[in-house]
Amino acid sequence: MATNSPLRVALLGCGVVGSQVARLLEEQAVDLEARVGAPVELAGIAVRRPELVRDGLSVANRALLTTDAMGLVTRDDIDVVVEVIGGIEPARSLILAALEHGASVVTANKALLAEDGPTLYAAAENSGGDLYYEAAVAGAIPILRPLRESLAGDQVTRVLGIVNGTTNYILDQMHTSNKGYDDALEEAQRLGYAEADPTADVEGFDAAAKAAILASLAFHTRVTASDVHREGISEVTSADVRSAQEMGCVVKLLAICALVDTPEGPAVSARVHPAMIPATHPLANVGGAYNAVFVESKAAGQLMFYGPGAGGSPTASAVLGDLVTVARNRLSQVRGAGESAYADLPIVPMGSTQTRYMVQIDVDDKAGVLAEIASTFAKHDVSIQTVRQEGRGDDAVLVVVSHRASDADLAATVANLQALAFVREVVSVLRVEGDQ
Repeated sequence: MATNSPLRVALLGCGVVGSQVARLLEEQAVDLEARVGAPVELAGIAVRRPELVRDGLSVANRALLTTDAMGLVTRDDIDVVVEVIGGIEPARSLILAALEHGASVVTANKALLAEDGPTLYAAAENSGGDLYYEAAVAGAIPILRPLRESLAGDQVTRVLGIVNGTTNYILDQMHTSNKGYDDALEEAQRLGYAEADPTADVEGFDAAAKAAILASLAFHTRVTASDVHREGISEVTSADVRSAQEMGCVVKLLAICALVDTPEGPAVSARVHPAMIPATHPLANVGGAYNAVFVESKAAGQLMFYGPGAGGSPTASAVLGDLVTVARNRLSQVRGAGESAYADLPIVPMGSTQTRYMVQIDVDDKAGVLAEIASTFAKHDVSIQTVRQEGRGDDAVLVVVSHRASDADLAATVANLQALAFVREVVSVLRVEGDQ
């Protein structure tokens, strides 16, 4: 239904992403009008410090800057609110106020969605508005809408992804350039791939929030960031990367969400941690700061989504895609898909999760050590697939790769190994994912 009345947009935030959203709305105004069926007009841009220089922001858009974000989102003439400020507050209050006042919302706020998504969904349901958030996971890559809509008639069984560009760049540099973790992180910061404080990225918080969103959509169950087991990459060493290479593998920080069978019935497993994957796996060749998500479902089989996972323009592309959909829905007086949490499956604790492991053990090089190591693994029901020794004498390191075992059994094995007199140190433990 075409109309000459413009759809008015309030933009919250004008940083790296917000400034690109404003630019694209202006530059693509004619095409957007044709695609939506009505003009799409930027009505205001809420910022904390309007005096800052914002490269690429036009004179017309600079005139729209305001510090009164709440006043902007509750204006009667606002149809859609685009939120790209991030964080929990004031974003949550602003989004809820916008929905309560009848606006639809497009957001890129992964942290808020992973912490309090159901509250936002409920507010959208009550107001009759839309809540879209494609840009919250993997930047420009269209992954949430395929899970939410395209695969709605299928049963997704696993989502495996590289969803953080900073950590992927660091691990890629360690793999391809033989850099240590600290040097690779410093390089990432110099190039702008990592923040001055990289904690959210390198300790897995960012990826865990995204994993919660992916699992919620894939398995129709409410999954929060606190439900996701999280480990970062700061403990990954050059020796780990070399050992992986010798096994024909690559180390990646993976978000792994799976539908699993338990004695009580189906459940959801959601975890983020470094893992070795075979060099032949599609995710192994995802380099630099790129992201990729590998989806497995019963009918469609295996699907892979790949592209730039961050950055102003790529993320703004995802925001505008949602904006077009929301605007069309508004003109047609319909709503898009809401929350689907009907399955309400339990979350499997990490201790019950089954996978394979590589364990590096610094040992005294003497007779009987290998037999005792094997006995320790067997005592905790962890079956050994391969063992190899690197070095001799004081430099002897055993590299043990297990068959599938529970995380709890592996943890008990490691604790037992550390107590053995001839074990100087359990150097590292890495999970092994994918077929080998």
